[in-house]
Amino acid sequence: MQQNLYLTSPIPCSVNHYMKPRPFLMNGKPQVTMYETSDAKEYKRNFISYVRTAAKEQGFIMSDNKFRHYYVDCTFYFPRVDMDANNYWKLLFDAITESQSVWIDDTQACERVNKILYDSQNPRIEIHIHPVGYIGIFDNQEQLDQFKGRCIQCNRYKEGRCSIFIKALEGRIQEDIADGICQKYKQRKV
Repeated sequence: MQQNLYLTSPIPCSVNHYMKPRPFLMNGKPQVTMYETSDAKEYKRNFISYVRTAAKEQGFIMSDNKFRHYYVDCTFYFPRVDMDANNYWKLLFDAITESQSVWIDDTQACERVNKILYDSQNPRIEIHIHPVGYIGIFDNQEQLDQFKGRCIQCNRYKEGRCSIFIKALEGRIQEDIADGICQKYKQRKV
């Protein structure tokens, strides 16, 4: 299973130009709805297609675990020095999510700016997507395996349906786990 995906994106429209307000009257009262701009729609259409193709060509396999997080390491090549990298994540991540090729939801993305450079001839974002090393509250697979090894011997485990264990895999901090040890552990009788 391929765990790395490399993409190159044109600079999408910024968050300031992604959605625009459209005022209207409903029952005589002013209302506002937001709509996606034509530039955002065009970017998404093109980038979604590209992401699907790139994921397939690179053999990237999407996880069905909605709690699996991914680092999104980016190098920005802006055309001008007055651009802010923070304004470009939303549309980029929405397009990747809508491709249905990388993650289930962009809540799984951990964005990181590695470098900002300037290239007026070829502005772009170079992207490396790969899984984080941690799993839920556990720093690594070894720590998870150690916790689970003890957990399996507990009468609460019930084939992995223990709510404490499930919440730990989801990354939820709990009082029931202190210093990596479940405080509700009770040895199962054999």
